[in-house]
Amino acid sequence: MAAKIRKGDKVVVISGRDKGRTGEVVAVHPADGRALVRGVNMVKRHQRQTAQQEGGIVSKELPIQLSNLAVADPKDGKPTRVGFKVIGEGDDRKRVRYAKRSGVEIDG
Repeated sequence: MAAKIRKGDKVVVISGRDKGRTGEVVAVHPADGRALVRGVNMVKRHQRQTAQQEGGIVSKELPIQLSNLAVADPKDGKPTRVGFKVIGEGDDRKRVRYAKRSGVEIDG
């Protein structure tokens, strides 16, 4: 199945403790069904000091389930479902994603 959420997309968290927060997708792990979103699902981890890094308590993002994310509509930023449509004819055909809420293309 084609990827509805891709790296670089603006997404909205639709369930869980971060519900309503938005962020940009940094990485997608389709085998695990998870995505890493900037500024979402933040946790604190204790970091041991190394030659390159300082020790202490570090905040970092953990991956979040894809089912808890929805692509933000390019028009108003609210969560939307994603559809696919074919643009062009013959050899110039191209499949693009669009927001079902407003009909605006997500990737040009």
